[in-house]
Amino acid sequence: MEKFEDSVIPIIESNSDNFTNVEKRIASFFINNKEELDFSAQNISNQLYVSEAALSRFSQKIGFLGYREFIFQYKKTLNKETKVVEGYIKEALNTYEELLNKSYTLIDSEQIKRIVHLFNQKTRIFVYGMGSSGLAANEMKMRFTRLGMDVEAITDSHMLAVNFVRLNENCIVMGISVSMVTKEVLSALDMAKKRGANTILVTSKKPDAEQESYDEVLLVAVRKNLDYGNIISPQFPVLIMIDILYASYIRENKKQSEETYGSTLHVMLDKNL
Repeated sequence: MEKFEDSVIPIIESNSDNFTNVEKRIASFFINNKEELDFSAQNISNQLYVSEAALSRFSQKIGFLGYREFIFQYKKTLNKETKVVEGYIKEALNTYEELLNKSYTLIDSEQIKRIVHLFNQKTRIFVYGMGSSGLAANEMKMRFTRLGMDVEAITDSHMLAVNFVRLNENCIVMGISVSMVTKEVLSALDMAKKRGANTILVTSKKPDAEQESYDEVLLVAVRKNLDYGNIISPQFPVLIMIDILYASYIRENKKQSEETYGSTLHVMLDKNL
């Protein structure tokens, strides 16, 4: 896995909840198609029974200037080599590889820098998550605490509701809801915003403009369209982003991070932890 393929598929998937019915039909075609075709706007519009204008609107909604730019990138996705999957081991490994490729596509380096800058500005970070997202929240707490940061993971629905009284403008609240259906986490993020805290949503689905009241929306790779997505840990895409934030924070605060990490490592070795 020395090279990563830059795919437009995760970009389409992350916008799926914002599509009209016509756009969902267009999205489904491009996600599921595996063949080299005549991708001219006229030919695709005839196949899908949609207008060429609809293809253009779809392309613009997912961030391209128009259909021509979208299809140029889409063809690159089709031209990548695919592996023949044999057995559960290869199925799992190929699924992980696809998630890594999708994560590579979704990463916004400028956004990562902004989030790390927030980490350096604020005095406390709360990480909200439930279920498998709660496991990822605890992993983030453990890793960043070893760098000397004040990070607390909250994974209980009652504590999510009442924690808002501890929040102020010196806090960051990062909520993890990959599916955007964990109402407790989303509601707690809204309350945090009202208390003046900076809010970061980690999700696989880009919210509509009306819903997007967060300072940052950190997109992670979606699993629902992976052929074998049910055989890997659901928090894996979130852990990828946590690792990227961790690496970026260390790079930004190299000397301090190394000294603090070294100190905690010595303590752990002394206590045989």
